[in-house]
Amino acid sequence: MEKRVIVLMGPAGAGKSSVASYIKEKWQVPQVITHTTRAKRQGEEDGRDYYFESDQSFAQNHYLESVHYGGHQYGSSMEGLERAFEKKALVSIVLDTKGASTYRKILGDEAWLWYITTSDPAKLKKRLVARGDSKEAIEKRLTSAEFQRDLALPADLEGVATVIKNDDWTETKARIDDLVAGALKS
Repeated sequence: MEKRVIVLMGPAGAGKSSVASYIKEKWQVPQVITHTTRAKRQGEEDGRDYYFESDQSFAQNHYLESVHYGGHQYGSSMEGLERAFEKKALVSIVLDTKGASTYRKILGDEAWLWYITTSDPAKLKKRLVARGDSKEAIEKRLTSAEFQRDLALPADLEGVATVIKNDDWTETKARIDDLVAGALKS
């Protein structure tokens, strides 16, 4: 099998992290570890949750995409992608739609784009509440330009991305199983 990275994108609350966890557990598809300059949170480990970097070490990597958010830098690097590919030819990463577009431009068909969404945008807020986010954080996220952008598949990715409606988890897992099984056969 040729190397491919499943790029999971979509609005907050759509289930991107759940999909990433599912394919990691069921199909042993490792996630690409991304980089950040923010401090480790309790329970986080360097090399498992993120590569925790200083401003200087962050600057030494070769990023496919990076953002400055909340006073810290975040990014996914070619080095992190190659480390994931050392484990397996099929890996995954969770990105926003802007990052997904960048991956597509740089990696071409090596980037397998999955747009995770729901039929009812009201479900997204319910899911954010259910996962324990604060009311303030939810409102800030729902009104952000990034959330609004990620509510729709970007025009440059239409016809390229696989759209997965995550309305029913059992159906979503069956769809994912079909996609991954098909990729592993080729």
